[in-house]
This record gives sequence, structure tokens and C-alpha cells, in this order.
Amino acid sequence: MKFDDSLWKGILEDLFADFLRFFFSNADEIFDMKKGFEYLDKEMAQITIESDPESPKYVDKLVKAYTREGNEQWVLVHVEVQGYADKYFEERMYIYNYRIFDRYRQRITAIVLLTDRDRKFHPTAYHSEFLGTEIRYRFNTYKVLDQSEDELHKSSNPFAFVILTALLALKRNRLTDEALLDLKLGLTRNLLERNFSKSTIRGIFYFIRNYVAFADPGNNINFDKTIDSITPKSRHMGIVEMIKERETRKILQQGKAEGKAEGKAEEVRNLITKLGLPDAQAADVAAVPVAFVKKVRASLKKKK
Repeated sequence: MKFDDSLWKGILEDLFADFLRFFFSNADEIFDMKKGFEYLDKEMAQITIESDPESPKYVDKLVKAYTREGNEQWVLVHVEVQGYADKYFEERMYIYNYRIFDRYRQRITAIVLLTDRDRKFHPTAYHSEFLGTEIRYRFNTYKVLDQSEDELHKSSNPFAFVILTALLALKRNRLTDEALLDLKLGLTRNLLERNFSKSTIRGIFYFIRNYVAFADPGNNINFDKTIDSITPKSRHMGIVEMIKERETRKILQQGKAEGKAEGKAEEVRNLITKLGLPDAQAADVAAVPVAFVKKVRASLKKKK
């Protein structure tokens, strides 16, 4: 997974209630936020398997959310963060939708964050019609490039800072490191002035700090030192230290995940070479996606 992808996945989990409020003005009337959310990442990985495992992908999340209808009623929120123009995107959204419904038989709402630079790319629906049979699937879309920075700065919703950071990333190619440093510091100062919880501020700060990178990594030190000097110690003590701890944990977790993945790869290699299992059966036995098996099989062919 790319680092940008993990940042989006992390901030969506950190701020999912605010994410829902950002897109649905009546979110608190629809969703029972107190019951929390269940992030179905493994299940989504199975649903989004492509025929070509090397095809480009971006961020997708599937989240189980409870409603206020009573009797433990719940729905699924399908989130896509799409960072490039894709002529097959509408079709892919439709495929994901019917796969999700086929698996869960629950109501689904889909929200697409378009973070690309192509103003002409703004998919909203999939439509297919042939001999009296018609399919039309619409989904919610939000084009970051079209948003007003002034309106976002006025918003009281923490997720507005995520969108402001994404807007800053779209300007990155036109900015010097010095200009980027000023803008990131200004955005962070604004964040620290808000009456958000410590955990919310820390999550957003981590996103701002890492999502828009400096050309010279040394500027991260300047950024951290400045933020540390202006952080109100009484309210948000140790924000930079906390971020460094978080990064250390992430590196350790990544190492464990890579070790686990290699173990699974070895298991799949044995299923292929020693037992001669086909892809689908090997995937079922090893409890991995078929795409993972295909990659292992392809690597075996290259070694021959």
C-alpha cells in the first residue's frame, strides 16, 4: 500500500463520524454515532479483486454503520478516494456496489472523493441500456479541485481540514518548499486554534504533516520545531512526540505485516508447486485473495 493510501485510510477511520457529518447535514439523525463503526477492510479487499491484479487502484473503504431506526439496524458506507482519471471508474463503482449488496444484502451509500487534477473528470453514475433492459447506478461525488478554500476555513467540521490539505497537495507542483512550509504552518495554526479534541487534532496534524511532502525532507524538522514551539502545552502537550511514536509503531507494524505476507506467499507457493492447486482453491485454503495467488504464480514463472 502506498503511504498516501494509508494516510487516507487512517484519517477516514480517525474522523469517520465527522466525515459523515461533512457530507450529510442530517447525519446525526440517520446514524447512531455512539455505536461506533466497523471497518471491513479485509472484506473489501475480497470484493475489489480485479481481473488484472496489477491494475492501478486508490483508496477504498467499506464501513458498517448503525442507524437510529432501532433493532440494531445497520447500513454500509462505501468510500472511494480516486486520485486519477479513469474511464472505467463508473463501471467499477457499479461492480463494487452489486458485489457488496450480493454479499451483505444491506442498504449501501457510496461517497467518492475525487482528488485528481483533471477538471473534466467528474463521474457521477453508471448507465447501461440494451433492448429494453436498463441499469442506472448513481453515487455521491465530491471534487476536491472545485472546492472553495474560504468556505472550508469557515467550516466547523474537522474533516474540512482534510480537504484543505488535499487542496494544498493539488497546488504542490507550483510551490517552493518555503511557500509550502508557510502554508502548512498556517493550516496547522488554524487547526490548533479550533476547539477540537486532542485525538482529532493529532489525527489531522499527522495528515497535514505527511500528505503534502517537502522536496527537501530536512524541512520536516523545521516544520516540527515550529509547531512544537507554538503548540499550547496546556491543551495539546507533546503533539510532535506523539507523531514520532505513531510513526515508529507504524514502521514496526509494517515489518510484521511484511513478514506475515512472506509467510503466506511461501504457503501459496507450496500449494501451487507441491499440490498443483488452481488459483481459486489455493486462495481458499490459504485464506488470501485470488489476486495474491496470481502474483505468487507469476513470480514462480519468472524464476523458471
